[in-house]
Amino acid sequence: MADVLAYLNQLNFHLDHPLIRWPLTLAYVIVLLLIAFYGLHRYMLVITYYRNRHKTPQLNQRFETLPKVTVQLPMFNEGNVAARVIDAACHMDYPSDRLQIQVVDDSTDESALIARQHCESWQKRGIDIQYVHRVHRKGYKAGALREAMTSATGEFIAIFDADFIPPVNFLKDTVHHFTNEKIGMVQARWGHLNREDTLLTRAQAIFLDGHFLIEHAARSLSGRWMNFNGTAGLWRRQAIDDAGGWEDDTLTEDMDLSYRSQMAGWQFLFLPDVICPAELPPEINAFKAQQHRWTKGGIQTGRKLLWKILTSNASFKIKSEAFFHLTSMTVYVYITLLAILFFPAFYVNMQPFESGTLPALLWGMTLFSLGTASAGTFYLASQKVQNRSVFKTALHLPFLMSLGIGIALNNTRGVIEALMGQESAFVRTPKYNTTDNTNFQKPIACPSIKRWTSWAEIFMGFYSLTCIVIALGQPRGLLSVPFLMLFAFGYFYVGFSSMLGQLRSRPQVNIKPLPA
Repeated sequence: MADVLAYLNQLNFHLDHPLIRWPLTLAYVIVLLLIAFYGLHRYMLVITYYRNRHKTPQLNQRFETLPKVTVQLPMFNEGNVAARVIDAACHMDYPSDRLQIQVVDDSTDESALIARQHCESWQKRGIDIQYVHRVHRKGYKAGALREAMTSATGEFIAIFDADFIPPVNFLKDTVHHFTNEKIGMVQARWGHLNREDTLLTRAQAIFLDGHFLIEHAARSLSGRWMNFNGTAGLWRRQAIDDAGGWEDDTLTEDMDLSYRSQMAGWQFLFLPDVICPAELPPEINAFKAQQHRWTKGGIQTGRKLLWKILTSNASFKIKSEAFFHLTSMTVYVYITLLAILFFPAFYVNMQPFESGTLPALLWGMTLFSLGTASAGTFYLASQKVQNRSVFKTALHLPFLMSLGIGIALNNTRGVIEALMGQESAFVRTPKYNTTDNTNFQKPIACPSIKRWTSWAEIFMGFYSLTCIVIALGQPRGLLSVPFLMLFAFGYFYVGFSSMLGQLRSRPQVNIKPLPA
């Protein structure tokens, strides 16, 4: 131990050299300011929501004759949930002569047979349901939807992913809003079938509640642009066509189409009271695959469209919100850089103000309120809107923050890949059908997660743990211990859970396509 301390003291001498200290200090300050910058935006979203929450969407008129609607159910190897979503779509309350259902299936395993047979069963009962099966995955989900549009007969297009259960009244609750000829898309709120199953699913539910009940609501009610979430939404077909249709050059085809459609002049509407229940990924690797795809796709969309948005004739509030929305995923990079800077921070004074002075105190309090407290405020507000217990939500905040930190490496990889223009396959989120206990108990394939990421997360856990040990030995480092514990727990939880999930799951198998 004495040798280690002697080495660290020697390290302290070398690191405190001005040529090292000032670049580290500059990097440290910039990272903290960037995190605070996006934290400030969280506060602005909460404020915007509360300022506009009285502007609830109103129906001024209703269709005298209901328009023709096509319901599209895109899926890929969804054997656990294919029958459930098809049944739910066929049970929706809408005139049968006004409703077409398309099962848009790219499956390469026995799921194709399940979906096809289920469609045939409903066809015999008089339902206009079409089974559209491709023997390739060109363009992934965007490509499948693009091809299905050629045989879609509806004036309006509803889309549901396979893990969703469309409510019986979904179409009647949404379609009448299109009597306003400016509306191009109506988005419903996601519900959570397995919200209370595990700590992981409870955290995801709170994350998504914040996205929908604060972000979406604030943007929609204040006239800012928002995005279609890929599912549980109803489109005016003309709004899709005017935007140029589905494109597959990003992993978030829904966000890409949303911005192109709004740039073409269409308005979007969020209906928080129309809730479409869905399954949350109960397994950490599934969650990480989903987060990586959303993060990478968001940055890809930003690369593709942000400059066009900023140079368009849109208002400043629309442009500024689009900037935050399409760049907010970079926060994961800043969190990762901050974690890396923890160790040298113990041996280099990287604070811009002298310790113990009033400016230093104000600096620290400002960063805490913007970088940390803003997240708590954001998620607490999303639960208060639903009349959920604020106290219980507050108890979940440490885990929420740790989970956000733990997946930062995984999502940083997504940001870097997107910025470098590196293409990757559309990795679907595995569907478990957690409402069926017999399905959930079966082993299921993990998505393709890079193993080195899990090792890196575990390494960062030990790195943070080392920083905790150092902090406990320094009076000025004691205040940082609670934050370091969040980092250590987050990295260990995500890293070890990922490894365990990969060991427990059977490997994925690519099966030859079934006959068309």
